[in-house]
Amino acid sequence: MNFKIEKDIFLKALQKVQGIVEKRTSMPILSNILIEASGNNIEVVATDLEVGLNGNYPAKVDEEGKITVGAKKLYEIVKELPNQEITFSTKENDWVEITCGKVRFNIVGLPSDEFPMVPSVKDEQLLELEASLLRKMIEKTSYAICNDETKYNLNGIFTKVEQNESGQVLKMVATDGHRLSIASGIFSGNANNELLKGVILPKKGIYEIKKITDEGDGLLQFGFIDSSAVIRKGDTTLVMRLVDGEFPDYTRVIPVANEQIVKAPRENLIHAVRRMAILSSEKFKGIMLEIDGNSVKISSNNPELGDAMEELDIEYEGNPFSVRFNARYLLDVLMVSESEKVLMKFKNELSPSIVAPDSEDDFIAVIMPMRL
Repeated sequence: MNFKIEKDIFLKALQKVQGIVEKRTSMPILSNILIEASGNNIEVVATDLEVGLNGNYPAKVDEEGKITVGAKKLYEIVKELPNQEITFSTKENDWVEITCGKVRFNIVGLPSDEFPMVPSVKDEQLLELEASLLRKMIEKTSYAICNDETKYNLNGIFTKVEQNESGQVLKMVATDGHRLSIASGIFSGNANNELLKGVILPKKGIYEIKKITDEGDGLLQFGFIDSSAVIRKGDTTLVMRLVDGEFPDYTRVIPVANEQIVKAPRENLIHAVRRMAILSSEKFKGIMLEIDGNSVKISSNNPELGDAMEELDIEYEGNPFSVRFNARYLLDVLMVSESEKVLMKFKNELSPSIVAPDSEDDFIAVIMPMRL
């Protein structure tokens, strides 16, 4: 195999797969990427058996072939090469020679026949989605994904298409048991059976989708093959194995009788919570909200460090009450809400509270308060 490729193109290709390859694995081949040269391009493939990514990039192919090489080391090498055309060629015993200007590297590869297959996908199996919609929905839900590996059915985002009076709606839901986040968006097109039933997209795959959508707006293709989800944008295809498990009925968690409603300026609230969180710690991580009339006193108290208090103007009609939150949980919600003001809906100091933007209905979060 022998091909020539521009440094910035090769570097971008290698950068994309760094999040996929397994750093510590009992299968050394999973630390490698597969590079296949044919026609006028190269294909770069990475997989950890759960998530796979492949992309096609233009190159001058002198001799077709394929090889696997260590993803991390190859990326480090290419990153430091001069800004000139790179020549990549294979030698005997799966060695690889990389030359660029007056620089030459020889590195060890592994034969391509040991590399796991990534399923191939036909275009007719895919439907179209706006990249910007998917990016926005992931931003509004991914912070609530559960990190406890034993709760495997919560280690991802539940994704489903539902029908309401105005048409089809795509919903994404994440929860870690302490908080719940739901984002919605208008869905046009024919939803397939998997989306109508609901699927759980894995956490690692979600972060890779986000990277793809961050590259720019426009349409991407989305579909399913076997028990995997597929995302394709341009020359990049991402395949991820769906989480096998039942997602809890999130509709039962959303409170319906939270009638104590506070309207607060989002930016001011973010800064106040951040300031109060400075004194919080793993042991004393709560902040107190004391709501009375048109003001809220936000305070934190840490016997090991000290205490702090800030008063904020709000809109509220009701009886005074106090509630305590994990500062991080409240901040996460406020950071992804995009409106000027947020609504905070309470029932009492121990019941789940709702936080939602006051000007849009495509996002709602539920947070469990801490005991006073």
